[in-house]
Amino acid sequence: MFKTVALLLTLLATASAFAPASVNSRPSTAINSLFDDIANMDLFAPKKNQNKYGARGAKNLRVKSIGSGGYVPDGLSTSQYNGIRSSEAAKKEANYQRNVKKAGVFEDFTDFYLKRGTGEGGNWLKAPNLGHRMVKTKYDYSGDKDDVKPFFKN
Repeated sequence: MFKTVALLLTLLATASAFAPASVNSRPSTAINSLFDDIANMDLFAPKKNQNKYGARGAKNLRVKSIGSGGYVPDGLSTSQYNGIRSSEAAKKEANYQRNVKKAGVFEDFTDFYLKRGTGEGGNWLKAPNLGHRMVKTKYDYSGDKDDVKPFFKN
C-alpha cells in the first residue's frame, strides 16, 4: 500500500511539472517602462554637431609627447621620436581637412546625364565608352597620330 501511494505521488508530481502555469495577472502597462526610457534618450544633445563630417576638428585631439620613461624606438632620441609623431599627426590632420572640404559637394545628376551624352536619341550606344567616363591612361589609345616626336629617335 505504501509503495502504491508513493508511486501515485511521484506520477502526480511529474505530471504537474509539465503542466502549463496558469497566469491570471494582467501584463504591466507601466507608463515609464525601461524601453521608453531608453528610446527617449537624447544621446547627442550636448554635442549638436556630433554626427556631422568634420566634427573631429572641434574635439581636443592631439598626440601626447613622450616624456622620460616612455617608449622610444632604438636609434632615435626622445625629441626625434616626438618630432616624427607630431609630423605624422600633422599629415593626418591635413588629409582629414582636405577630405572635409570635399564633404557635401555633389554633382547634379541631370547635368552629368546630359554631359555624358546619354540623353534622348540613343546615339550614345554607338560610342566606344557607352556613355561612361573614362579614366586617364598613361598612353593615348585613341589611334590619333600626334605631332610630338619621341625623345629617343635614332
